[in-house]
Amino acid sequence: MAVEVKKGDGQGWVGRSIRRVEDPTLVAGNGRFTGDLPAARWVRFVRSSVAAGRIKRITAPEGATVVTAAELSGVRPIQPMLHKFNYVPISQPVLAEAVVRFVGEPIAAVVALTKEEAEDIADLVEVEIDDTPAIVGARAALAPGARLVHDEAAGNVVVEGRLKTPGFDAKLASAHRRIKVDIRSHRQNALPMEPRAAHAAWDAASERVTLTCATQMPHAMRTIIADLIGMPESNLRVIAPDVGGSFGQKMSLAPEFVVVTWLARTLKTSVAWVEDRRENLVACFHSRDQSVSLEGAFDADARLTGLAADIVADVGAYSCYPTTCGVEPLMAMAEMPGPYDVREYACVSRGVVTNTCPMAPYRGVSRPVITFTLERLMDKAAAAFGLDPVEIRRRNLVKTFPYTSVTGLVFDEATYVETMDMAVAAVGVPAFRARQVKARAEGRYLGLGFATFSERTGYGTPAFAARGMEVTPGWETVEMTMDPSGFIEARIGASPHGQGLRTTLSQIIADELGTSPDRIKIVHGDTDRTPYGWGTFASRSLVIAGGATLLAAGKIRTKLMKMAGILLEASAEDIVLEADVARVAGTDRAIPIATLARAAYHQSHRFKGEVGPGIIESATYDPPGTFSNACHVAMVEVDIETGEVTIEKFLVAEDAGRLINPMIVDGQIHGGVAQGIANALLEEIIYDETGNILTATLADYLPPTAREIPPIEIHHLETLTDASLTKAKGLGEGGAIGPPAAVVNAINDALSPFGVSIDEFPATPQRIRAALRAASARAQGLT
Repeated sequence: MAVEVKKGDGQGWVGRSIRRVEDPTLVAGNGRFTGDLPAARWVRFVRSSVAAGRIKRITAPEGATVVTAAELSGVRPIQPMLHKFNYVPISQPVLAEAVVRFVGEPIAAVVALTKEEAEDIADLVEVEIDDTPAIVGARAALAPGARLVHDEAAGNVVVEGRLKTPGFDAKLASAHRRIKVDIRSHRQNALPMEPRAAHAAWDAASERVTLTCATQMPHAMRTIIADLIGMPESNLRVIAPDVGGSFGQKMSLAPEFVVVTWLARTLKTSVAWVEDRRENLVACFHSRDQSVSLEGAFDADARLTGLAADIVADVGAYSCYPTTCGVEPLMAMAEMPGPYDVREYACVSRGVVTNTCPMAPYRGVSRPVITFTLERLMDKAAAAFGLDPVEIRRRNLVKTFPYTSVTGLVFDEATYVETMDMAVAAVGVPAFRARQVKARAEGRYLGLGFATFSERTGYGTPAFAARGMEVTPGWETVEMTMDPSGFIEARIGASPHGQGLRTTLSQIIADELGTSPDRIKIVHGDTDRTPYGWGTFASRSLVIAGGATLLAAGKIRTKLMKMAGILLEASAEDIVLEADVARVAGTDRAIPIATLARAAYHQSHRFKGEVGPGIIESATYDPPGTFSNACHVAMVEVDIETGEVTIEKFLVAEDAGRLINPMIVDGQIHGGVAQGIANALLEEIIYDETGNILTATLADYLPPTAREIPPIEIHHLETLTDASLTKAKGLGEGGAIGPPAAVVNAINDALSPFGVSIDEFPATPQRIRAALRAASARAQGLT
């Protein structure tokens, strides 16, 4: 059952908006970032200036230390693997060998005493390349007779999923109406404040290398880097310190990290590399370059009875590790029906290689595209049936739970209709429509756009195994100790990078053990100090690491209750833990938890073997997953003379289950919405026909500023799910999923008097003006 949430609701620590424990250090400027570490040697990478070609010659200045693929012959290439969906394994050398495949591909590594010297020497390295025609864009890659980016990938297709339900053809043929939409999502860059960085230090005493790097997955990085170099994994320590934004871009293995580690081990010194902004825009993983053709079959009551999708994802030149390039096209295929109740479905989804920067997951992965496509379809269908956009959604949203989707996903209890109704009521649709009519009479064009969606979160190994991944992430382990002074340390495999996980996990532990968050320390991001885990991505950490944390804390709680029962001569079941005291319920007989902790270590004989010495527990959690849901609403004004879009208001109605810390939840939503608005209106990586990137600086690639972000109004429902131990659902990506659909639907609503349909994003002023000109030409019979 869902209930509306107000800030401060909830007993104990869970449900309270306490301040983040992470913030004082960062606000005071005492954070630890990879780029701040001193090094004996600095690296600058020489990168390809052409998108495709064969390397003829590399000439280095006399006396310079320049490492090429020849010196790295013993280092294996990066080759992530799927065992399903016609996946073609393609290899990426950590430094280009005979062939270059995208502008920015690393060819050589210059090593010098300072960053400045390394950069100067890199500018003097001459690389002679016989360039060949580049394949830019999925359409060019799929054209008959197109040159192959990789010889082993026939037709430039490296992954292909196909799905068709038995009754699909009949349902499509019998449809009352068939509505089609063709959408285009242009590629982005995650643009974290801190670009990638790596610092590898050799220790002569232990003969180990410590790699400090900006990563979301320290344990996985350790395993694969050691594998590629051929060194014992025990000889490599990976630390993820404070990380200045990741958003998925720092989840995948950077070939530069392998080179820096190899250099430190080979030169037996410390070596560092810090990516600059141009490198990040040109050569760091891009995202969401997709084209989708979607056709919906509707019955006479405007109910969606069948759905057909053709999805093409441009994945760039190589496949990212560990998720592979299949992450976007396969997620799109599995989740395309979204929150809508449709029982017949056909889909072809392909990943296509091109001579562009490789793709990797970015906040939301395919879901902003899925949501945009479905929500454009719903608005077009509403117009065709003469229905209100809200009404057609209400008729088609899933209403009964648990619900098994046409692709086999199990939706736990949720509030798709309820969140939409909450949003509609809060935004005041009738008042807006009246204002919209008045504004049009004055030559001003206002629009209202809706986006309803579900967000699959907190899924463990079953979901990743379904993709056939060679590396199957999912589970998380937490090790927890209470020291002799009664303080608690939880060591987690998850590796947060701004989500406030230290705070929220501390709140969970505090409630379970009857203490306060200031007596709890969360340790993460160090492979020497934490259990093996999969890091932080895919809206998973609070669900999975939180579940493992609750289990481990529960084991400690049980032990403390047994110990207190023995010392207080009471049944363990009668012991309650509260305010740092173990008390016999209903009495004044109590013992401080710190006293129990000291006894566990220093007086273990008092427990006569019934309880072992020390307080150390661990737990692992690997759930199937849960679904958050939301409705986003955008209110915009479009200047038809310039194409400028002003967002007056943005509203979010969200259901993410139990809210551990409502303030952190709202912060996550605010940040995600800002990124989603940028996705809708501003950010786009652009290549020319030769594969040269045209958006290599922040003068050309446009991130949002405070001026573009409107007031964001947030409303919560709380559905306590049985699919999550903590009853919480993930929401880290949700804020970014809905805005492209909501904003562009609002633009189309504003421009409906002109017969305009904008079905791509970002909806830039140039695209809006082009659509208006085309509509004017059609009206005049010129086309």
